Amino acid sequence: MKNLNISLIISLVIFIALLSTSHANELADPLTAGWQGEKVCERLHEDEQQRILRCTFEPGVGHEKHFHKAHFGYALSGGKMRLTSANGIREVTLKTGSSYTSNGVEWHEVLNIGDTTVAYLIVEPKS
Repeated sequence: MKNLNISLIISLVIFIALLSTSHANELADPLTAGWQGEKVCERLHEDEQQRILRCTFEPGVGHEKHFHKAHFGYALSGGKMRLTSANGIREVTLKTGSSYTSNGVEWHEVLNIGDTTVAYLIVEPKS
């Protein structure tokens, strides 16, 4: 019975991992995701080593559900954003000139809830 339970647990873990992987593949990346049919990110540079995007959000503009590979971000102009992800909903205030690194994001969506235009760079290393 104990071996059956362990086998069942292992099967469930594999099933959940497969679901997560296939779901991520269905989502847009930050460049192809937009907001109400409009692009919010533009490719500034891409070569064998990296891709650099500039994403701009006027007040009330967001970024539909998408995923991110590992990346570095830099705020060109700050503001107040609402982020929704598997971890819930949170509001953040980005300061102009601030930066962050991320190991990747399975999915999230964002919305500019402030009264200023938010713009930032995303630098993605190519693997």
